[in-house]
Amino acid sequence: MRNRPHHRTVLADFQHTALQELFGYERGAFTGAIQSKRGLFELAHQGTIFLDEVAELSLAAQAKVLRVLQSGEIQKVGSEKHLQVSIRVITATHKDLKAAVAQGTFRQDLYYRINVFPIHMPALRERPEDIPQFCQHFLKSICEKNGFRKRELDPSVLQHLQAYSWPGNIRELQNVIERMAIVSEDLIRLSCLPDEIYDPRLAPPSHPGARLSLRQARDQAERQYILENLRLAKGNITQAAKSLDIERTYLHRRMGQLGIQKKDYFV
Repeated sequence: MRNRPHHRTVLADFQHTALQELFGYERGAFTGAIQSKRGLFELAHQGTIFLDEVAELSLAAQAKVLRVLQSGEIQKVGSEKHLQVSIRVITATHKDLKAAVAQGTFRQDLYYRINVFPIHMPALRERPEDIPQFCQHFLKSICEKNGFRKRELDPSVLQHLQAYSWPGNIRELQNVIERMAIVSEDLIRLSCLPDEIYDPRLAPPSHPGARLSLRQARDQAERQYILENLRLAKGNITQAAKSLDIERTYLHRRMGQLGIQKKDYFV
């Protein structure tokens, strides 16, 4: 099917207009429909359509998609005619569809219909060995797009990137790489890392007489100040956060990043 049509759509972008995008519509079908339009299913006839974020479909749209998979028929919005299509459908989602079925937000029959050959793609945090290749790809693409000179990652930066949990997965990595490429010169150093990714526990041990980087000095001072407030609050994190004028959740996160444990402030 190399020379056949291929269409991809991110359904999260069309939550309220999914039926029009997938099935098309006739002129006058709704306000603003000044001319008829072919949908992606029709355009992908004899080819492949990739439905990304399929879990974002409404239950009504899911029923329509199920009909296409079962009968190969589509019906434009505002039309009484049925068209026959022959397509290969590939779907993807970052959500747990089994849980969505149990919660009633995803149709069980559609789940079994699309779950013919499932491929589990591990989250980025489960495959840190892939991060260097992703970084190289994103850096090359970003530099070419923006006309930047070639950028390279300092090995210490890569160490922090591989240790981070990446809750935003690959898109978060791409955004971080772009941000660092913008603020850096030829070599992307530790100073370019966002605070939420920098992990002080990965900093090399200092030896007597060694000069600290600005970031290391700041972390040492912040760690000591947090410990003082935790001791004054007798280990009460909520009270310590209040005295520091920060959110409790942020204090928890910084304590983890700075390697602060209960034994450090309970004396």
